[in-house]
Amino acid sequence: MSHDPFAPSKAPHSEVEHIKRSSNYLRGSLTSTLEDLISGSIPEDDNRLMKFHGSYMQDDRDLRNERHKQKLEPAYQFMLRVRAPGGIVTPEQWLMMDRIADQYANGSIRLTTRQSFQLHGVIKWKLKSTIKTINDTLLTTLAACGDVNRNVMCNPNPYQSEVHSEVYEWSQRLSDHLSPRTNAYHEIWLDGEKVIDSQEGGEEPIYGPVYLPRKFKIGVAVPPSNDVDVYSQDLGFIAIYENGQLQGFNVSVGGGMGMSYGDPKTYPQLARVIGFCSPEQIIDVAEKTVMIQRDYGDRSVRKHARFKYTIDDRGIEWFINELTKRLGWNLEEARPFQFQNNGDRYGWVKGSNGKWHLTLFIQNGRVADQEGYPLKTGLREIAKMHTGDFRLTANQNLIIGNVSSQKKRKIEEMVKAYRLKDGIQQSALRRNSMACVALPTCGLAMAESERYLPSLLEKLELILEDAGLREEEIVIRMTGCPNGCARPALGEIAFIGKAPGRYNLYMGAGFAGDRLNKLYRENIDEKEILDSLKPIIHRYAQERQEGEHFGDFVIRTGYVKEVHSGLDFHN
Repeated sequence: MSHDPFAPSKAPHSEVEHIKRSSNYLRGSLTSTLEDLISGSIPEDDNRLMKFHGSYMQDDRDLRNERHKQKLEPAYQFMLRVRAPGGIVTPEQWLMMDRIADQYANGSIRLTTRQSFQLHGVIKWKLKSTIKTINDTLLTTLAACGDVNRNVMCNPNPYQSEVHSEVYEWSQRLSDHLSPRTNAYHEIWLDGEKVIDSQEGGEEPIYGPVYLPRKFKIGVAVPPSNDVDVYSQDLGFIAIYENGQLQGFNVSVGGGMGMSYGDPKTYPQLARVIGFCSPEQIIDVAEKTVMIQRDYGDRSVRKHARFKYTIDDRGIEWFINELTKRLGWNLEEARPFQFQNNGDRYGWVKGSNGKWHLTLFIQNGRVADQEGYPLKTGLREIAKMHTGDFRLTANQNLIIGNVSSQKKRKIEEMVKAYRLKDGIQQSALRRNSMACVALPTCGLAMAESERYLPSLLEKLELILEDAGLREEEIVIRMTGCPNGCARPALGEIAFIGKAPGRYNLYMGAGFAGDRLNKLYRENIDEKEILDSLKPIIHRYAQERQEGEHFGDFVIRTGYVKEVHSGLDFHN
């Protein structure tokens, strides 16, 4: 019998797959582990399952050496991620996050690049209380991490308010439909009634007993803004509307940002647009796409388990045929659309519904009070009187949304009183910057990111000002490792950590998030970064064409090659 190259792999599954299969739908031994008061850590098998419940075990790497000298175990703590489809929460939910950040975590709130919340520093004994408090306000940590569909992203501030309302509703329905069905979450964290033999319950009609081979990400974009970086998503829906009416969505598949150093078989990839569907069809398209990845994704090698590799190994035509077979109908031909940018619109914007939206600049998404900048306190006081909503953007910023004309003046006064930043007074480079958390809490980080990028930006801003480019929009991103949390492969300038104080420098991504960047310099320190970029920036100022973005310029002038497919990323 000839081997079918498109058949699911028969290779032995990885250890993680066995952990999931034997977990009884994500239960494992988490209940007894959480009751163990001897250690602040949990066993690795349970840590794998904890991700599905929205948490990673970490330790404070700044304290590792000192605690080791004192013969103490590492300062174990947990990162807790809260899922908020489309990034929208109520003022009451914001106040809850503010309160539990102080009561259970390290006092700060982190707005993520997937429009969700992260809390850091939650200790094991407080996990259950924290998750229960979150659930009491109708938010959840379930499926914020793990081998399932993650938080569904959605453009938070399009130009047409009525379009946003409709598109957001579909993103919410996508999120609900693809949420895990297991009762384990309620049993473990919310004291729900235990199911005697859940293996017989068929609890996961979409995922099955072993869930997906790796994480899965969905984004919904509303042109002309690509702020959700739809091409970085495993599955993307691009809203097509005419005269303010939503016609449907173009469908894109196979994006993803992560890679591993030293492994050329791993690479970031851009999603490809494969067709168009009506709004009522997107749930079916999403479900069948997830099921294809469930059945064909690589369960042997986790580095090769993302959906982008499933498609690249077999070809886009194979996927379209498989999707059509499962749907029982064909996607229509993709409709025309155009993206112009992937950044946020700062300051006040009036929606077509007559309500106002204020986008605030939150450096790297960290909400905390600093000397002279009481950001967390200011947002708390605004939340107490705000009657609209809060919207987390895909660029780690915050929108105070749906503000009435009557409340606008009061919020303006509070923004001024607490010295909050609307982004307009920041340089264009800083407004378009993002960084992942990295050190000290991320166990994967090879270098600093969130704590370092602001100081590097100060030095780059001087170069840009000297070149007359302070207001030139350039997308810049930094991560502490190549896993891609801040979507660095889509930065016109990007830094990916290689070792403490050293980074790989990439350039040339598309300003609208539609082209990958390319490695320009490897393993360089700050001096080498500045020495490399200074002459390029000055040349850009002198030789750029009208309307030419930095990423386009460095390709036209030969600094790096143009990259539209991850298959060419390392070549």
